[in-house]
Amino acid sequence: MAITASQVKELREMTGAGMMDAKKALTETDGDMEAAIDWLRTKGLAKAAKKSGRTAAEGLVAVSVDGGTGVAVEVNSETDFVAKNAEFQEMVSGIAGAAMGAADVEALAAADLGGKSVADTITDKIATVGENMSLRRMAKIEGAQVVSYVHNAAAPGMGQIGVLVALSGDNEAFGKQVAMHIAASNPASLSEDDLDPTVVERERQVQIDIAKESGKPEAVIEKMIVGRMKKFMAEVTLLNQAFVIDPDKTVAAAAKDAGVDVVGFVRMAVGEGIEKKEEDFAAEVAKAVQG
Repeated sequence: MAITASQVKELREMTGAGMMDAKKALTETDGDMEAAIDWLRTKGLAKAAKKSGRTAAEGLVAVSVDGGTGVAVEVNSETDFVAKNAEFQEMVSGIAGAAMGAADVEALAAADLGGKSVADTITDKIATVGENMSLRRMAKIEGAQVVSYVHNAAAPGMGQIGVLVALSGDNEAFGKQVAMHIAASNPASLSEDDLDPTVVERERQVQIDIAKESGKPEAVIEKMIVGRMKKFMAEVTLLNQAFVIDPDKTVAAAAKDAGVDVVGFVRMAVGEGIEKKEEDFAAEVAKAVQG
């Protein structure tokens, strides 16, 4: 029988299950609402869905490299304790491997991982562990050579910060140095050309306002702004940054000496941009007592 959108909506509201899970449950049970609820409970999906409102801001970033292609994925959990769990780490490693054949995070969620989709694998793990998890993002990069680095590694190829560096030639040792530099300096872009124009304009306006406060002549102010914007670019663009290994050189100059060009990078840190919900201990205990 045809499953209507209103039926799916009703089941989602009753169980908290995801839209696709609710639709599948109704399809499997010929639209029988009670049977669909039982189907979700049997699969552990209703239990998993109830966790979905909780903030998952911990977890791991995993990186994987195959020849000239590298991928980075972030899989979140609610607590650092789960991120240290061997089963969770094995799942994240598998997801990173599956990402090699995926174009984006949506395709990765649907990709096969041991006979079921990545999304279903995560859902099953939520039901087993009892903690919300999510596949947050992935990034892919290509070059003649791709080098990876993981900062604060929890296991091989995964940790709190994952970095991929794409080079125009073969120089793994230099690529590793650049990856470590990126982990520490967190550049906003590779060069001025691919820096977000809104970021540039915002900084320029700030510098204009600061310069005007000085009360100096317009001609002097213009020169001040040029100098300050050049300094800004040297701080936020990778190729213009002072190389941590040799601060007398920019990263671009160091790459030239190493016989390669840095053509791209990915830096991914666990939980960046996620607003964590914080509760005091007394409130947490009170909530637990109330059930």
